[in-house]
Amino acid sequence: MAKVKSPIQVFDALGLGLYAVAGAGKALAFHLGPGAAVLMGMLTGIGGGIARDLLVSQVPVVFTAELYAVAALAGAAVQVIGDSVFGSSTPAAAIGGVVCVALRLMAIRKGWRLPVAQQPE
Repeated sequence: MAKVKSPIQVFDALGLGLYAVAGAGKALAFHLGPGAAVLMGMLTGIGGGIARDLLVSQVPVVFTAELYAVAALAGAAVQVIGDSVFGSSTPAAAIGGVVCVALRLMAIRKGWRLPVAQQPE
């Protein structure tokens, strides 16, 4: 079982969750459709991680097999679905943020990775 490598990964997961639900919430505030709001939430969430990795000359985490964009997508989807169910974005944002952060931290801790396409021989 892998452990979280550094506190930076914990803060990165917290930022991912915060920005994923904030982006989805802002998209809903501007009356975008649910699909567009989920995608905007995911893109807002992963944007900070991409900028961070590029500034330190590393391959962005989102381009590796790690569960990064999927966690942001799940958090944003919970935000959008919860907003339509509850009618208020505050509980939906809290639940979506927790889902995103928990999924990302569990992926780091358990070593969960996405499948990668192999080159045909």
